[in-house]
Amino acid sequence: MLMHTLDKNRPTAEWIAQLRQKFPCETTVDRVLTRKLERRAGPPYRQMPLETLIKGVHDLLAAELKEPFELANPRWLVGGASKIHMAFELTWNLAGVGRTTRSMVLRMEPAESTAETSRLREFQIIKAFEGVVPVPDAYWVDDEGKYFPYPALICGFINGVTKPTDLPPDLSSGFGTNFGPVLRPIIGAQFVDCLAKIHTLDWRRADLSTLDAPALGTQAAEWQLNWWERVYAEDMNEDIPLMRLTMAWLRENIPSADHISVIHSDYRAGNFLYTEHDNRISAILDWELGHLGDRHEDLAYTAMPLFGHHIDDGKTFLVGGLMPEDEFFASYEKLSGLSVDRPRIDYYYIMGLYKLVTIALATMRRIASCGKTHHDILMTWLTGVSYPMLELLRVRMEEVI
Repeated sequence: MLMHTLDKNRPTAEWIAQLRQKFPCETTVDRVLTRKLERRAGPPYRQMPLETLIKGVHDLLAAELKEPFELANPRWLVGGASKIHMAFELTWNLAGVGRTTRSMVLRMEPAESTAETSRLREFQIIKAFEGVVPVPDAYWVDDEGKYFPYPALICGFINGVTKPTDLPPDLSSGFGTNFGPVLRPIIGAQFVDCLAKIHTLDWRRADLSTLDAPALGTQAAEWQLNWWERVYAEDMNEDIPLMRLTMAWLRENIPSADHISVIHSDYRAGNFLYTEHDNRISAILDWELGHLGDRHEDLAYTAMPLFGHHIDDGKTFLVGGLMPEDEFFASYEKLSGLSVDRPRIDYYYIMGLYKLVTIALATMRRIASCGKTHHDILMTWLTGVSYPMLELLRVRMEEVI
């Protein structure tokens, strides 16, 4: 039995061991969650000068490259709630190209993230999709924070925007983005095509050693349930009976997966870039939660009301602000050759809400209160999103029970 009278900000080795035993996860997921708890009692996040990060880049590249290189123009990048981003220019001898200068992005953890994940796993997934869907070029990774204050990876800088530039700035991060009637069919067709290509990749032929491969059936869903119930146990300050009820229902009604795909796990508006001069998707971003599982997990998450909006006076809901739900699923089936099972969509919709509430109300609140993140004010503000999500969860649970 897990201990209930404990200080989660100073977790004991015994409690960590109990969590690991109760909620068995993939090897890499277990490693990063355990590392998070082991470091939690350590110092809070402190803003660091750019010089610290550029020195880390220099030391990493000095170990990786055998020829001279030059670093220039380091600068902070805004956007993104879970990771720290710095852009810079690198001049070096690129194989097959010769001496060249390219813009790069350093993507690094804060002291504790909204989603504690593996930079090596994210690096491997991005590499696996080079030439399949638009992704940044992945160059180097420091999974243990040998050269940087925290684990990090370096990838190419991609030009593009997440929404039309004539829209006012906000903190929505892809929630309800309105692309407008002209742009919707252009971006929407690419959006669903990329998702179909993600789910039909032959992942067995890629270097994805950080991903455990589940068997057909219920194993993939079980691993996800263990992952997110463990995070809930690690981070939640006040228990919510609705979340306990939801997890019990999820475990009693696990559907069987008939095909194992790479799951992006955060596929939505706000997590892709497109270039406005030609309206082409230039990059799919934020692969950090990627894993192997049932395609319906992505489909249900992408189609959530949180990430779309209604038109026609509320009569038609647009998935991701791009296309009606029926059109989204029909187009996906045609492009992927995989069927869409509505009962499994309903199941993974509930799982997705459980995950989002856990991130917003448990993890974001805890890391902000502990000063572990570079976005403590934003994290505190985003905890308010959890209450509309809890209401969506309550309504859906009443329907299924």
